[in-house]
Amino acid sequence: MFGLDDFLVFFRAFFIVFPIVTLIHVLGHYLFARINGCHDVFIIIGCGKKLFTFRKVEVRKFYFWYGGCELSHIEVNNKFQYILIYFGGALFNMLGIFIVHMFIKLDLIEASNITYQFIYFSIYTVFFALIPMDYPDGSPSDGKAIIRIFRDEKVNKSTDCHNK
Repeated sequence: MFGLDDFLVFFRAFFIVFPIVTLIHVLGHYLFARINGCHDVFIIIGCGKKLFTFRKVEVRKFYFWYGGCELSHIEVNNKFQYILIYFGGALFNMLGIFIVHMFIKLDLIEASNITYQFIYFSIYTVFFALIPMDYPDGSPSDGKAIIRIFRDEKVNKSTDCHNK
């Protein structure tokens, strides 16, 4: 039966752990965009009405659902640089999984419900980011954007962390 403890686990998973996984994903896009010469990069956490902006990070009302990285000026010279920008989010999630797993193996942290949730949501995020598809808002997944780059098709000059 679903009890109070289960509700607290659910609450923590969806309102704390999942947004952290989303932020890690978006930071991967952000880092590779900056490394590849994009100077005007804006991070969005959540969807809905804007709650506040801190420097280049905007937090929205539904902070636990969705995230994105808007790139308004891209000075990228080749396909590989574009692919790094779109793959950066999934790469950061995979690195997060590896780091948490290594910390557990080295007994630096204990395996717990939180580490399980972190790894689960990280795998979920990588999986749905790399499936080549369009999201309901019309934006391509990272996987579809990468395929478009390989095919020399036009890709939007923004990249989204599609945690919908």
